[in-house]
Order: sequence, then C-alpha cells, then structure tokens
Amino acid sequence: MIKQAKKFALEAHGDQKYGTHPYEKHLEDVVSHLKDFGDNAIVIGYLHDVIEDTEVSYQQVKDTFGSFIADCVAIVTDEPGTNRKERKKKTYQKMSNVSGDLELALTVKAADRLANIKACLIDSNQSLLNMYKSEQSVFKSSVYRKGLCDSIWSQINDCFDI
Repeated sequence: MIKQAKKFALEAHGDQKYGTHPYEKHLEDVVSHLKDFGDNAIVIGYLHDVIEDTEVSYQQVKDTFGSFIADCVAIVTDEPGTNRKERKKKTYQKMSNVSGDLELALTVKAADRLANIKACLIDSNQSLLNMYKSEQSVFKSSVYRKGLCDSIWSQINDCFDI
C-alpha cells in the first residue's frame, strides 16, 4: 500500500511545488521521519496533503485506502477559514480532540511540522521559520501526546533550541 499511496499522492500533486522544490521532496522528507511508526504512518505521510492541496476528496481516499487512512488524512487536513489564523484555530481544535488509534495522524502531523521546519532552515526561510516558531506553543498543545512520537518532538525542540 505504500507504493500505491506514493503514486496516488504524486499524481494528485502533479506539478505542485513545495517552495522551489518538487512536491515529492516534501513528501519524502515527511515520510523519512515516519519509518519507525509503521506502514500506515508512511501511507498517511504520503497522503497527508492530498485533500487539503489537491482536488482529491475524502471519499476518494476512503475508497482507495480505507476508512482509517482517510480519517487520519482528514485529521491532518486544515479546516476551512478565511485566513491562516482561522484555519489553524479550527484545525488545532479538531486535533486536540483526537484519541486512540487515530492519534497516528498526530504523529504524521508532527513529522510534517518537523519537515517544514527543517526545510525552512535548509532554505534559509527565516520568515516562515518565525511563523512556525510563533505557532509552536498552540501547535504542541493540540498535537503532542506524551510517549506518542517523542523522538520527533525532540527534533522539533532542537530546531527551535527549546
């Protein structure tokens, strides 16, 4: 299913870029942080932006990969809003209520954030890095679960020198 998810995501994202890079680089960066969390985490990692950033629907993800994967992708998908602040407020509220097996989505979200932060550091994108740093407290309070993916959180803290 991993190869299928990668192919599905790459086709959905098409020629999209992540900054100046092909979108595949971002997906591979996210997935690289998920190797220790199982195949489902990797599948969700590849699919994590397809509902939010492409024409793919929740139903298409569900029909192709099943309810659990689709539900996890939906959890990491930003809620609608007129601006980033409104979208993130709704999305973080949704994530703060996640429990049980669906917490795997939170591991993927943390891996996505780590990949975003590292990309900012590599590309010297200080303004985007500052935005992530300013959101860190509310992001962590919504997504962090003790013992869930502490290695990822440790790396995020290291990036911010926390």
